[in-house]
Amino acid sequence: MDRRAVIPVLSVTSELAPLVKTGGLADVAGALPGALVEHGVDMRTLVPGYPAVMAALETPTTCAKLPDCFGGTARVLAARAGGLDLLVLDAPHHYARGAGIYLSAAGRDWPDNPERFAALSWVASEIANGLIADWRPALLHAHDWQGGLAPYYLSCSEAAGRVRSVLTIHNIAFQGLAPPRKLAALKIDPADFTPEGLEYWGQISALKAGLVHANRLTTVSPSYAEELLTPEFGMGLEGVLMERRAELSGILNGIDMEVWSPATDPNITNYTAPKGKAPNKAALRSELGLPEAEGPLCVVISRLTAQKGLDLLLEALPILLERGGQLALLGSGDNALEAAFQSAAGHPHVAVRIGYDELLAHRMIAGGDAILVPSRFEPCGLTQLYGLRYGTLPLVALTGGLADTVIPASPATLADKVVATGLQFHPVTALALSNALARLCALYQQPKLWRKISSNAMAHPVGWRQSAAAYAQLYTGLLDRNT
Repeated sequence: MDRRAVIPVLSVTSELAPLVKTGGLADVAGALPGALVEHGVDMRTLVPGYPAVMAALETPTTCAKLPDCFGGTARVLAARAGGLDLLVLDAPHHYARGAGIYLSAAGRDWPDNPERFAALSWVASEIANGLIADWRPALLHAHDWQGGLAPYYLSCSEAAGRVRSVLTIHNIAFQGLAPPRKLAALKIDPADFTPEGLEYWGQISALKAGLVHANRLTTVSPSYAEELLTPEFGMGLEGVLMERRAELSGILNGIDMEVWSPATDPNITNYTAPKGKAPNKAALRSELGLPEAEGPLCVVISRLTAQKGLDLLLEALPILLERGGQLALLGSGDNALEAAFQSAAGHPHVAVRIGYDELLAHRMIAGGDAILVPSRFEPCGLTQLYGLRYGTLPLVALTGGLADTVIPASPATLADKVVATGLQFHPVTALALSNALARLCALYQQPKLWRKISSNAMAHPVGWRQSAAAYAQLYTGLLDRNT
């Protein structure tokens, strides 16, 4: 393949920032197209036509009609929105719903989620086979289980030998399971429902379909790629990944350096050095009703789940408070954790906001001294990257992308030329987290050293430049083999 040629790539995702978001997948899918432009990649993104997406489209045009799209009529629209080139699957029977994109108002999975995202994957394969007259991808890049069937459908189609496929695993815990009675409804050949194929403990797994049939597999950090090969982290799919380990690689996520920039962020008092954080800290304390304190103001912005290790933080919180620290938390999730943190907010140095507020997240990261990410597993993580960008020291568990992105404070990294950018703890227990919080508070009492680590954090590369180059190299290598 001519490396100077434009590479047309179809990205397949169930969510996309800034249009619709429940987690980090949306941020990645929204940032990657722009980051790849300088590498000669023309990436267009296929996304469901949720109400929020449909409302944002700029001059959409119909480029394909589908009389039967998994139970109803649909069309594919070409449009721009949020600065992105989109192909939108407008299928009202699947996507024109209130509540969440995956969950009903009752907080339960939509019962037809398997069909909703099989439709997205099937249309992706049809686009690869020429559904749209004036554009056809050379490569299909699917994300998570919602796009997992796309490489499978592609492998069963005429385009199988011509269009290559990549599947990125953002979180292997979500596998897109469906009962075998849905084989026909999902357009899956029963002959492929085997342990070597799409079968997973008696169920259909959309994620496993992608793991088996994509030409290359990626995940969102090198450490997570290694962890996935173990029973502790592989969630029952480690055997499949071991079989395909030669095709598996880890590429770190990046963040949007324009959206997340302390120098230009419209939501904060702008700054370019750690000393500029002070007015943001004062404003955040005032907003959240927190008094002055001798220790660091620690922020948490997270789903409240066991995976995120927030139960460990509840156990370790007394150590932080005893040493003069403060906690400000923004998040929602498990009802028991929500209630426990709301109870903890009875302490004058703890502030809790249940829910999610993007603008408040910016103010918290700018105003906090440290950001806590005590996850039991974390494929990549983005909040620690936001913390680095804003000079807010990440205190993270030694796992996945957290291990790959934070240089931990230690005798070696604090000696002579200080290179540390944050703190890490291991094992992922309440005791280890308590000890790390104690170290954090001790560091805070050394202002000169703290400012140096904060400066290091702000200078640490967290954008997409290196990762976009890695994806472009991956694409080029796949297509070179196809010529």
